[in-house]
Amino acid sequence: MSTEVNQQSSSSKTTDRAARGAATRAALITVARDLFGSRGFADTSLDDVVAAAQVTKGALYHHFRGKEDLFSAVYEQVLRDVSDRVVAEFLQPDPWQALLIGSDLWIDAHLDPAVQRVVMRDARAVLSWDTIRTMEARFGAVPLRGVLRRAMRTDAIERQPLRPLALMIMGALNEACFYVATAEDTDAAREEVRSLTHRLLSGLGAGASEADG
Repeated sequence: MSTEVNQQSSSSKTTDRAARGAATRAALITVARDLFGSRGFADTSLDDVVAAAQVTKGALYHHFRGKEDLFSAVYEQVLRDVSDRVVAEFLQPDPWQALLIGSDLWIDAHLDPAVQRVVMRDARAVLSWDTIRTMEARFGAVPLRGVLRRAMRTDAIERQPLRPLALMIMGALNEACFYVATAEDTDAAREEVRSLTHRLLSGLGAGASEADG
Protein backbone atom coordinates (compact mmCIF):
# COMPACT_ATOMS: atom_id res chain seq x y z
CA MET A 1 0.00 0.00 0.00
CA SER A 2 2.82 2.37 0.93
CA THR A 3 4.63 1.64 -2.35
CA GLU A 4 1.49 2.36 -4.35
CA VAL A 5 0.96 5.66 -2.53
CA ASN A 6 4.59 6.64 -3.13
CA GLN A 7 4.26 5.83 -6.83
CA GLN A 8 1.12 7.90 -7.11
CA SER A 9 2.80 10.78 -5.28
CA SER A 10 5.84 10.57 -7.54
CA SER A 11 3.64 10.49 -10.64
CA SER A 12 1.68 13.49 -9.38
CA LYS A 13 4.87 15.46 -8.75
CA THR A 14 6.16 14.61 -12.23
CA THR A 15 2.89 15.78 -13.76
CA ASP A 16 3.00 18.99 -11.73
CA ARG A 17 6.58 19.69 -12.81
CA ALA A 18 5.68 19.09 -16.43
CA ALA A 19 2.69 21.42 -16.13
CA ARG A 20 4.79 24.13 -14.51
CA GLY A 21 7.45 23.71 -17.16
CA ALA A 22 4.90 24.00 -19.96
CA ALA A 23 3.41 27.08 -18.32
CA THR A 24 6.84 28.71 -17.98
CA ARG A 25 7.68 27.98 -21.61
CA ALA A 26 4.34 29.37 -22.77
CA ALA A 27 4.83 32.51 -20.66
CA LEU A 28 8.29 33.09 -22.11
CA ILE A 29 7.00 32.75 -25.67
CA THR A 30 4.07 35.08 -24.98
CA VAL A 31 6.28 37.76 -23.47
CA ALA A 32 8.95 37.37 -26.15
CA ARG A 33 6.30 37.61 -28.85
CA ASP A 34 5.13 40.95 -27.47
CA LEU A 35 8.69 42.26 -27.17
CA PHE A 36 9.94 40.99 -30.52
CA GLY A 37 6.77 42.25 -32.16
CA SER A 38 7.06 45.75 -30.73
CA ARG A 39 10.81 46.32 -30.38
CA GLY A 40 12.27 43.86 -32.86
CA PHE A 41 14.83 41.11 -32.36
CA ALA A 42 17.90 43.34 -32.13
CA ASP A 43 16.44 45.64 -29.49
CA THR A 44 15.09 42.89 -27.25
CA SER A 45 17.45 41.25 -24.76
CA LEU A 46 16.99 38.04 -22.83
CA ASP A 47 17.12 40.15 -19.67
CA ASP A 48 14.07 42.02 -20.97
CA VAL A 49 12.26 38.74 -21.58
CA VAL A 50 12.94 37.13 -18.21
CA ALA A 51 12.10 40.35 -16.38
CA ALA A 52 8.75 40.63 -18.16
CA ALA A 53 8.01 36.92 -17.66
CA GLN A 54 9.15 37.11 -14.01
CA VAL A 55 11.36 34.05 -14.28
CA THR A 56 15.09 33.48 -13.92
CA LYS A 57 17.46 33.33 -16.84
CA GLY A 58 18.19 29.76 -15.81
CA ALA A 59 14.53 28.92 -16.39
CA LEU A 60 14.75 30.43 -19.86
CA TYR A 61 17.85 28.41 -20.72
CA HIS A 62 16.07 25.29 -19.48
CA HIS A 63 13.61 25.68 -22.36
CA PHE A 64 15.62 27.54 -25.01
CA ARG A 65 19.24 27.44 -26.13
CA GLY A 66 19.34 31.20 -26.47
CA LYS A 67 17.76 34.25 -28.03
CA GLU A 68 17.64 32.84 -31.56
CA ASP A 69 15.99 29.63 -30.36
CA LEU A 70 13.38 31.65 -28.47
CA PHE A 71 12.75 33.80 -31.53
CA SER A 72 12.30 30.66 -33.62
CA ALA A 73 9.57 29.50 -31.21
CA VAL A 74 7.89 32.91 -31.44
CA TYR A 75 8.09 32.84 -35.24
CA GLU A 76 6.49 29.40 -35.29
CA GLN A 77 3.68 30.51 -32.97
CA VAL A 78 2.93 33.61 -35.05
CA LEU A 79 2.79 31.58 -38.25
CA ARG A 80 0.60 28.98 -36.56
CA ASP A 81 -1.84 31.64 -35.39
CA VAL A 82 -2.06 33.14 -38.88
CA SER A 83 -2.45 29.66 -40.38
CA ASP A 84 -5.20 28.70 -37.94
CA ARG A 85 -7.24 31.74 -38.95
CA VAL A 86 -6.78 31.00 -42.64
CA VAL A 87 -7.50 27.28 -42.28
CA ALA A 88 -10.83 28.11 -40.65
CA GLU A 89 -11.76 29.77 -43.95
CA PHE A 90 -10.20 27.04 -46.10
CA LEU A 91 -12.60 24.57 -44.45
CA GLN A 92 -15.74 26.41 -45.53
CA PRO A 93 -18.17 24.30 -47.64
CA ASP A 94 -17.54 26.00 -50.99
CA PRO A 95 -13.86 25.30 -51.79
CA TRP A 96 -13.60 28.02 -54.43
CA GLN A 97 -14.90 30.74 -52.14
CA ALA A 98 -12.82 29.25 -49.33
CA LEU A 99 -9.71 29.57 -51.50
CA LEU A 100 -10.44 33.20 -52.33
CA ILE A 101 -11.36 34.29 -48.82
CA GLY A 102 -8.52 32.34 -47.21
CA SER A 103 -6.00 33.88 -49.60
CA ASP A 104 -7.32 37.35 -48.81
CA LEU A 105 -7.08 36.62 -45.11
CA TRP A 106 -3.46 35.45 -45.42
CA ILE A 107 -2.54 38.87 -46.78
CA ASP A 108 -4.70 40.73 -44.26
CA ALA A 109 -3.10 38.88 -41.34
CA HIS A 110 0.28 40.23 -42.42
CA LEU A 111 -0.94 43.82 -42.09
CA ASP A 112 -0.46 43.50 -38.33
CA PRO A 113 2.76 45.44 -37.51
CA ALA A 114 3.88 42.77 -35.03
CA VAL A 115 3.40 40.01 -37.60
CA GLN A 116 5.28 42.08 -40.16
CA ARG A 117 8.21 42.65 -37.81
CA VAL A 118 8.53 39.04 -36.71
CA VAL A 119 7.65 37.18 -39.91
CA MET A 120 8.61 39.53 -42.71
CA ARG A 121 11.58 41.44 -41.32
CA ASP A 122 13.43 39.83 -38.45
CA ALA A 123 12.90 36.18 -39.37
CA ARG A 124 14.86 36.61 -42.58
CA ALA A 125 17.75 38.17 -40.71
CA VAL A 126 17.78 35.78 -37.74
CA LEU A 127 16.72 32.34 -38.96
CA SER A 128 18.18 30.10 -41.63
CA TRP A 129 16.63 29.87 -45.07
CA ASP A 130 15.82 26.19 -44.45
CA THR A 131 13.97 27.00 -41.22
CA ILE A 132 11.90 29.73 -42.84
CA ARG A 133 11.09 27.60 -45.89
CA THR A 134 10.09 24.63 -43.72
CA MET A 135 7.84 26.75 -41.50
CA GLU A 136 6.22 28.59 -44.42
CA ALA A 137 5.48 25.28 -46.11
CA ARG A 138 4.09 23.73 -42.94
CA PHE A 139 1.80 26.59 -42.01
CA GLY A 140 1.12 28.03 -45.46
CA ALA A 141 1.57 25.72 -48.43
CA VAL A 142 0.31 22.56 -46.71
CA PRO A 143 -3.08 24.05 -45.66
CA LEU A 144 -3.34 25.69 -49.08
CA ARG A 145 -2.78 22.31 -50.69
CA GLY A 146 -5.80 21.00 -48.81
CA VAL A 147 -8.23 23.58 -50.14
CA LEU A 148 -6.77 23.26 -53.66
CA ARG A 149 -7.36 19.51 -53.51
CA ARG A 150 -10.99 20.11 -52.55
CA ALA A 151 -11.39 22.64 -55.35
CA MET A 152 -10.04 20.13 -57.86
CA ARG A 153 -12.32 17.37 -56.61
CA THR A 154 -15.37 19.59 -57.13
CA ASP A 155 -14.09 20.74 -60.56
CA ALA A 156 -13.87 24.35 -59.37
CA ILE A 157 -10.34 24.38 -60.80
CA GLU A 158 -8.50 22.14 -63.21
CA ARG A 159 -6.49 19.26 -61.80
CA GLN A 160 -2.84 20.21 -61.45
CA PRO A 161 0.21 18.87 -59.54
CA LEU A 162 -0.75 19.90 -56.00
CA ARG A 163 2.57 20.39 -54.26
CA PRO A 164 4.24 22.76 -56.75
CA LEU A 165 0.97 24.59 -57.29
CA ALA A 166 0.54 25.25 -53.57
CA LEU A 167 4.15 26.39 -53.22
CA MET A 168 3.87 28.74 -56.19
CA ILE A 169 0.62 30.30 -54.98
CA MET A 170 2.00 30.69 -51.46
CA GLY A 171 5.08 32.38 -52.91
CA ALA A 172 2.83 34.83 -54.74
CA LEU A 173 0.80 35.50 -51.59
CA ASN A 174 3.94 36.15 -49.56
CA GLU A 175 5.23 38.59 -52.17
CA ALA A 176 1.83 40.30 -52.07
CA CYS A 177 2.24 40.66 -48.29
CA PHE A 178 5.61 42.38 -48.78
CA TYR A 179 4.18 44.66 -51.44
CA VAL A 180 1.30 45.80 -49.24
CA ALA A 181 3.51 46.16 -46.16
CA THR A 182 5.94 48.51 -47.92
CA ALA A 183 3.37 50.53 -49.88
CA GLU A 184 2.76 54.19 -49.07
CA ASP A 185 -0.98 53.68 -49.55
CA THR A 186 -1.75 50.42 -47.80
CA ASP A 187 -5.45 50.40 -48.66
CA ALA A 188 -4.83 50.95 -52.37
CA ALA A 189 -2.09 48.31 -52.42
CA ARG A 190 -4.38 45.89 -50.63
CA GLU A 191 -7.08 46.32 -53.26
CA GLU A 192 -4.51 45.91 -56.04
CA VAL A 193 -3.19 42.61 -54.76
CA ARG A 194 -6.67 41.34 -53.91
CA SER A 195 -7.80 41.88 -57.49
CA LEU A 196 -4.62 40.34 -58.89
CA THR A 197 -4.81 37.35 -56.56
CA HIS A 198 -8.37 36.59 -57.60
CA ARG A 199 -7.46 36.90 -61.28
CA LEU A 200 -4.47 34.59 -60.86
CA LEU A 201 -6.58 32.00 -59.06
CA SER A 202 -9.34 32.32 -61.65
CA GLY A 203 -6.81 31.36 -64.28
CA LEU A 204 -6.59 27.88 -62.77
CA GLY A 205 -9.79 26.82 -64.52
CA ALA A 206 -12.87 27.89 -66.42
CA GLY A 207 -15.12 26.79 -63.60
CA ALA A 208 -13.21 28.94 -61.16
CA SER A 209 -13.36 31.93 -63.50
CA GLU A 210 -17.12 31.64 -63.81
CA ALA A 211 -17.51 31.31 -60.03
CA ASP A 212 -15.46 34.46 -59.54
CA GLY A 213 -17.67 36.39 -61.89
